[in-house]
Amino acid sequence: MTVYAYVEGPLGEMLLVGRGSDEDGRTALVSLSLPGQKGAAAVEDGWRHAPEAFEEIAAQLGEYFAGRRDRFDIPFADGGTDFQRRVWRALEEIPYGATVSYGDIARQVGSSGAGVRAVGTAIGRNPLLVVRPCHRVIGADGTLRGYAAGLERKERLLGLEGALAV
Repeated sequence: MTVYAYVEGPLGEMLLVGRGSDEDGRTALVSLSLPGQKGAAAVEDGWRHAPEAFEEIAAQLGEYFAGRRDRFDIPFADGGTDFQRRVWRALEEIPYGATVSYGDIARQVGSSGAGVRAVGTAIGRNPLLVVRPCHRVIGADGTLRGYAAGLERKERLLGLEGALAV
């Protein structure tokens, strides 16, 4: 069963979508969307509003935004193509407070050259903003590029992590 909840945060009201639970009884996160995000999830008929299913996730998000957490311990639901999952795993390996280029990710997943565009597309389809840190991927020249929830939010997240010079 798909469950959802809204959680307030400094980037706006986040829509969390999850399903089932893992072997430890935790909700597997399917999506985290921000207001106005390109490709954001939308509540569908048959989904159950269940804020209690997201208490652990909401607590971790609160710690992250307060600067007390630099890594999430959240079960994710499977999704995406094989290529997208490789790119998304590479995102999960980017350390807190660090940035890498789209080309770096392309080389890491064995798709350099023309594959940088495909990597950018896969990153743009990341359904787990904030917790799967696609905001840590920037242009090769150090400029902020592409973020489904807007460059202002990307800049705020990188600022929170100390990855931007003030």
